[in-house]
Amino acid sequence: MDLVKEVLKGNARAVAKAISLVENNGKNTQEMMKKIFPYTGKSVIVGVTGSPGSGKSTLVDQMVEYLRKDKSKIGIIAVDPTSPFSGGAILGDRIRMMRHSLDAEVFIRSMATRGHLGGLAKATGEAIAIFEAAGKNMILVETVGVGQDEVEVVKLADLILVILIPGTGDDIQIFKAGIMEIADIFVINKADSSGADKMENQLRAMLELGMKNREIPPVVKTVATEGEGIGLLIDEIQNFISKKSPEFQAKRKKRLLSWMLKDIIKDKIFERISQNIEESDFDEFIERIYQRETDPYSVADKIVGRFKAKS
Repeated sequence: MDLVKEVLKGNARAVAKAISLVENNGKNTQEMMKKIFPYTGKSVIVGVTGSPGSGKSTLVDQMVEYLRKDKSKIGIIAVDPTSPFSGGAILGDRIRMMRHSLDAEVFIRSMATRGHLGGLAKATGEAIAIFEAAGKNMILVETVGVGQDEVEVVKLADLILVILIPGTGDDIQIFKAGIMEIADIFVINKADSSGADKMENQLRAMLELGMKNREIPPVVKTVATEGEGIGLLIDEIQNFISKKSPEFQAKRKKRLLSWMLKDIIKDKIFERISQNIEESDFDEFIERIYQRETDPYSVADKIVGRFKAKS
C-alpha cells in the first residue's frame, strides 16, 4: 500500500497508520511527511480547551453532530493523559464520541501527551497535517484539560474555544488564569446550572475591563448534554472565520508552521547530540552532577560543544 496516496484518498486505515508513525517516530516518517506537506494548510483548526470536567468531549461530540448536517468532513484529535502502564492514551474522550465511529467522514484519534506540557501531544501538529491532506474541512483539537497552563493549543489553532462551567468556586479567580487570554470564543457550558448568569455577567465585565484595545470575544452559553446552544456556537465559529482578513488567517497558519519547524529542529539536534554520547559517559555526567562536582548547565554546554566540534 502506498501510504501517502491512500491518505490523500481519505482512507481511514492509512490515516490511522500515518498518525501512528509520527507518534512513534517510525521509520520513513520524515519522507512521508515531506510528501504530505504540499496538501496541507486548507482546513479550519479549532482548539477546544478548558478545565477537566467542563464537558469538552460532550461539546465536541455535539458540534460534530451539527457540522455533519452540512456534510463537513471532520477530524478530531482528543489529547488524553498518558497511561502510567502502557504509555498510551487513556481513551476516555474517544469513548464519549463512539456514536460517530461508523461515520466514514469523521475520524477520531486519541493521542497520549507522553509527558508533553501544555495539554498537547508532541505529534499533534503532524497529525493535523495528515488530517488536512486526507481532506478534512474542520479539525477539532481537544486538549487534555490541565488547567491554567494549557495554552500551547494557541500555537496550532485558527480559533480557540475556552470552555467554562459555573459553580467551580471563586469564578473571579478562574478569570485570572492564563488560559483566559487565548480565547476567541468563550463557552459557558452546563448553562442550566445555578450561577450560569452570574458567571456570564462577571466574565463580560472582566473582558470589558481587560480588553479595551482589542475586540471582545463572544460568549456562548450551552448545555452540551442536551445539544442546547450548539447551533449558536457553530454560527459564532463561522462568523469568526468569515470576518477575519486573509492577513490574520495567514498569521495564524504561519504560527503553526513556526511551532512545527522549531519542534523538528529540536528533535534533530537532540538526536544528533545523543548519537555522540555513550551511555557510560552520560551516567558519569549524572554521577558528577549528583556529587555536586559540576552542574547540569556546564555539562550541557560541554555536550553541545562536542557536537559543534564534530559538525
